[in-house]
Amino acid sequence: MDKTVVFMIIGMAIVTYLPRMLPLVALNGKKMPPFLQVVLGNVPFAALGALIIPGILSVNENIWYGIVGAVVAFVVAYLGANVIVVVMSSIAVLTVFSLFM
Repeated sequence: MDKTVVFMIIGMAIVTYLPRMLPLVALNGKKMPPFLQVVLGNVPFAALGALIIPGILSVNENIWYGIVGAVVAFVVAYLGANVIVVVMSSIAVLTVFSLFM
């Protein structure tokens, strides 16, 4: 393996590790204000939305393909189904949808 590749892997490991380690060390034992706890509690949902929404809108040439799949997944998940059921129901509806489009 080339030395450049090894240094790139080490650099990426450091850049990935530092943002996770520093808050843990810096905030260890400190109590955060309730408002900040609420804001930070919503960060995973915001990040997940930022990752999923562009994929929904660009999954196929037909934008309705992604919208229909997302709506079905959201409805089935809202009803409390298991993740596997949510994915399988979205796949089933999109299979039927693709037959008519």
